[in-house]
Amino acid sequence: MSDCCNCGGTVELAAMQARQRRVLLIVMLINIGSCAMMVAAAYLSRSSALLSGTLDNLGDALTYLLSLLVIGAGFKAKARVALFKGLLILAAALAVGAQIVWRIRNPAVPLFETMGVAALLNLGLNGICLWLLTPLRHSDINLASAWECSRNDMFEGLAVLAAALGVWLFKGGWPDLVVASLLLVLFLSSAWRVLGMAWRGLRTPEQPAPKCATPE
Repeated sequence: MSDCCNCGGTVELAAMQARQRRVLLIVMLINIGSCAMMVAAAYLSRSSALLSGTLDNLGDALTYLLSLLVIGAGFKAKARVALFKGLLILAAALAVGAQIVWRIRNPAVPLFETMGVAALLNLGLNGICLWLLTPLRHSDINLASAWECSRNDMFEGLAVLAAALGVWLFKGGWPDLVVASLLLVLFLSSAWRVLGMAWRGLRTPEQPAPKCATPE
């Protein structure tokens, strides 16, 4: 869908942008609340996989805020924001990698009960966000990158549930580290896609918006 206003489509464009703002505001607030819950759960459970979800939610809240601010902006502005989103995902991946290294050097068995409850709550909240963003994912590069972040959240939620189950079954911390490592790969892959999309957007010449003819 074009970012520019087609002649006679001003009302439709305004309605679409209002819907985008409403959805992004809702998912941003959901992620802020989920992040606060995950911070406490990650600290109490000593889970690297849960920490990755916390960092992801924090980055997503900022991502949705940036997406909200550039609704109605030009294509280049949205591409620059998408570039910043990709860098946020990359930073989260590096933080998870550092946590994995620290946990290997300081082994501990996470509390699977806390992990499981937090992961279930987070998965449900992320499901709501993905459901809200899916109809808008083809609107433009801004909503496409926001949807990418939300989809990652679903994978992350399922992975943390799997980690909690593994810790319970094997009575050890290694399933948590395995899942955190898989999430690290997921985040790196997602960062690569978003950064590539943003880079292509920055290299594409921005087309001027067509002007509607004025009556004589």
